[in-house]
Amino acid sequence: MISSVLPTYNRAPLSFVKGEGSWLIEADGRRFLDLGAGIAVNALGHAHPALTKALTDQAGALWHTSNLYQIPQQQALADRLVEHTFADTVFFTNSGTEACELAVKMARKYFYDKGQPERVEIITFDGSFHGRSSAGIAAAGSEKMTKGFGPLLPGFVHLPFGDHDALTAAITDTTCAVLVEPVQGEGGIRPLPDASLRGLRDLCDEKGILMILDEVQCGVGRTGKLFAHEWAGVTPDIMMVAKGIGGGFPLGAVLATEDAASGMTAGTHGSTYGGNPLGCAVGCAVMDIVADPDFLAEVNRKAGLLRQKLEGLVGSHPDVLEEVRGSGLMLGLKCKVAPGDLVAAGFDAEVLTVPAADNVVRLLPPLNITDEEIAEAVSRLDRAAGALAAS
Repeated sequence: MISSVLPTYNRAPLSFVKGEGSWLIEADGRRFLDLGAGIAVNALGHAHPALTKALTDQAGALWHTSNLYQIPQQQALADRLVEHTFADTVFFTNSGTEACELAVKMARKYFYDKGQPERVEIITFDGSFHGRSSAGIAAAGSEKMTKGFGPLLPGFVHLPFGDHDALTAAITDTTCAVLVEPVQGEGGIRPLPDASLRGLRDLCDEKGILMILDEVQCGVGRTGKLFAHEWAGVTPDIMMVAKGIGGGFPLGAVLATEDAASGMTAGTHGSTYGGNPLGCAVGCAVMDIVADPDFLAEVNRKAGLLRQKLEGLVGSHPDVLEEVRGSGLMLGLKCKVAPGDLVAAGFDAEVLTVPAADNVVRLLPPLNITDEEIAEAVSRLDRAAGALAAS
C-alpha cells in the first residue's frame, strides 16, 4: 500500500523536532551535529535569532499580496543583491529549480529579440545538477535523471566536465549559452578551476554567447566568497541562486545583467509566490550577515581549519577514505567504500552528512559553525570511519 507521502525519497530513520545552530535534536532526544545544513540551505544554522526575528516580524505584518503590487521587502533584497554582485536586476523564485527554468528562458529570449531565433542550444556538462523540472533534467542529461520521463526538452548539448577543447568545438551558430556550476555539488564536489572559469568567460565573449552560472549550492558564502565565481575574478551574464539565500526559508533568484535580461519584459515570466514578503524579509537578514567581509573572512578561516582536520582524518583511515576535495565550507570526502555506508555510520556517531556522486560524501556545515563544533564533528566522523574500517 502506497504511503500517504509519495515515496520518492529514500529517507533515513530519523525525525528531527528541533534545531539549534549547528545541531539537530531527534525526537528521542539525541543531538546530531549537522554537516548537511539541509543540503547547503541552512547557511546560518538552525533558528538563527536574526532570521527568526525577520520572519516572525514579517509574519505578524503581511504574508502575501502577489506580484500584482509593489513588494517593499522584495525591492530591499533585490537592492542588496545588485549592490553586492555583478547583477543589474533580479527575479525572485521559490527554488533553484525555478531559477533554472527562468535562466533557460532568459538566454533563449535574449537571442530571439536580437533577431537570432535559431540560437537556442545551451551547453552543459556531465555530472551537473540543475534541478528536477523538465528543463533541469534535460540540462543535466544523465540517465539517472531522465530515464522514464518521456521526450526531453530539446536544445541542450552535454559535454565532458572540464574539457575545454570539446567546449570550443561544440559552440555553433545555434548556441546561445553555456551553463555550469563553479563547484558541482550533486556531481561529487568537483570545483571548476579558476583558470577554466576565466577561459570559459573569454570563450563566451569571443563567440558572443551568454555564460550562465548555477550557484544554487556553491553560492551565498559557501566557498568563502559571497559567490564562488568571484575567486576567478569573472562575472556571469545570468546566475541562478537559491538554497542559502533563504537560510532555510524557500527562496531562489535569477540575477542578470541589464543586457542579458533585456528580453524579459512584462508578461514574459511570473511567479505566484516568488519574492513574497516572508521569503524576502528572511533573505535580507541573510544578506546583512553573509555579505559582511568579516563574516566571509571567518568562513575562510574555518574552512582551512576543517580541511586540515579532514586531511588528518583521511590519513587515519586509508582503507575508508581517499581524499578531501572542494572549496570553503563545501567539502567532500572521496570514499573507498560506498558513500551511503559512511553516511549511515555517521548516524550511529550522531553526525549528519550528505551523499553525492563519484563516491563522495558532502560536508556542508552552517557557515557559522564554531571551532569547537568543527573539532567535535571530525571526532564523530573519525568514529564513523573507524566503525567501517572494523566491520
